[in-house]
Amino acid sequence: MTDFSKILKWVIAGLVIVLLFSMCSSYNTTVGKDENVKKAWSLVENQYQRRADLIPNLVETVKGYANFEQSTLTAVVEARAKATSVSINADNLTPEKIQEFERAQAGLNTSLGRLLAVAENYPDLKANQNFMDLQKQLEGTENRIAVERKKFNESVEDYNAYVRRFPTNVFAGIFGFSSKGYFQSTAGSDKAPSVKF
Repeated sequence: MTDFSKILKWVIAGLVIVLLFSMCSSYNTTVGKDENVKKAWSLVENQYQRRADLIPNLVETVKGYANFEQSTLTAVVEARAKATSVSINADNLTPEKIQEFERAQAGLNTSLGRLLAVAENYPDLKANQNFMDLQKQLEGTENRIAVERKKFNESVEDYNAYVRRFPTNVFAGIFGFSSKGYFQSTAGSDKAPSVKF
């Protein structure tokens, strides 16, 4: 065996080792970024669940006012049931699944908005401390939801950019990592809603 063939074998062996280390590093980094997306998703779900847990208390508080519109309360309860029935596995965060989740949440947002708008017609209800506290908690929860959605989108952006870069995209495809979906604004959310009494 010549010196050249020995050197060539060592060079090839070295390249294979470098490739293996690169592949392991890319895989491990992708797994870490995937876990960050899952963690961010669980925080989003946690805030939506917090909102869903506040709604029965709000409905019970409002029920105490006999003249309150029953259809509005029913719509809120039904929208809550629909919103909590839609859940997404963190391993399947496709744009379609996130849109389905968003549609269910948008229905609840609309019903809650109607409930709070109709409550304006009931001065005793508006003055009720429990109602005011629940309203503040809901407002705070909506802010938390917005913050967690932003963090989720940032972690999805980091993950998606990483799995699309070369050579990681090759390894990501081999190991089944694919792009994740983002939260996006609901159609028409750029226009302020009109509230009529």
